[in-house]
Amino acid sequence: MSATPSHISMPRLVAAIATNSFREAIRDRILYNLVLFVLLLVACAILLGDLTNGQEARTIANIGLNAMLLFGAFIAVFVGVGLVSKEIERRTVHIIFSKPVGRGHFIVGKYLGLCATLFVNVVIMGVGISMALLYVGSADMALTVWPAIYLIFLELALVTAVATLFSTFSTPALSALFTFFVFLIGHLSSSLNDLGQTMGSSFARIVLSTIYYILPNLSLFSFRTEAANALTPGIEMLATSSAYATIYAAILLSAATVIFSRRDFK
Repeated sequence: MSATPSHISMPRLVAAIATNSFREAIRDRILYNLVLFVLLLVACAILLGDLTNGQEARTIANIGLNAMLLFGAFIAVFVGVGLVSKEIERRTVHIIFSKPVGRGHFIVGKYLGLCATLFVNVVIMGVGISMALLYVGSADMALTVWPAIYLIFLELALVTAVATLFSTFSTPALSALFTFFVFLIGHLSSSLNDLGQTMGSSFARIVLSTIYYILPNLSLFSFRTEAANALTPGIEMLATSSAYATIYAAILLSAATVIFSRRDFK
């Protein structure tokens, strides 16, 4: 790995890679299509809300937040798994690493670039939901849904870290499949752990407990149903979720850096 010159700081290298990744991602038309689809879905939620006897705001918030998570996860998975593989397929990694760029800088920069893309998309989707809520006269909920939107962003950032890890050693198709499974199991891990505690088989309890402690517990970020009922998460939940996502993502990116550093592109 080439050493970083003193006149080029590590934050500047990471920022440059992240900025370039962000520009590449926003040029991908699938991102705009997904945002447009979610906004159309919110419009449909308004129409459905008219049929729910005074539950317009609840319907819009429920459908909108779940749609945001679903399509945000598609962005995190399908764009995230291509962060590394595209550079390898194009053989641009040879050009990148011929410069004073460490592989850790590359991984972190790519990750932050996609997180920035997700942030922009989540904000746009959130604005769409808030506008829909304002349209039906629910100004209070138009504001109170934002903590839940923040939790969705944290979850997507963690899913992106998972996709980044898999992309360092597997094919795009398998990386997408693995990340999707982690996304599904992550939402069920608490239930699986509770199920394991009630089972008579020691082996089953060990397996389910291992899944619970190793895979990310994405249920920590779930507040969509509560937000649709005009509830807001407490400061403790927001702080705990933020710390969990940051630490877990840092561990995943560290593992991705170690794996990627051992790859030979010659």
